[in-house]
Amino acid sequence: MTKQELVNIISKNNSWGLTKKATGEVVDAVFASIRKAVKKERRFSYPGFGTWTVRTRKARNGRNPQTGQPIRIKASKTVGFRPAKEFKKKL
Repeated sequence: MTKQELVNIISKNNSWGLTKKATGEVVDAVFASIRKAVKKERRFSYPGFGTWTVRTRKARNGRNPQTGQPIRIKASKTVGFRPAKEFKKKL
């Protein structure tokens, strides 16, 4: 599903009379809030849906796939998602 498809579904099913543009702004605001919460608190949980958390990857050795030369891959951060039990049951 794309962002536009999500906006279309929400705008068709809303009873607040929001336009597609306003619905898109609400969707953007929701995801921006999730992004800020994950960055600040290192996790965001939505009951019945799941939890986003910051995960750290250790530095490790790797290989350049073109040359086969060994390289050092730096440590990094990523975001992980763990679905709630209720969400997993409905799949």
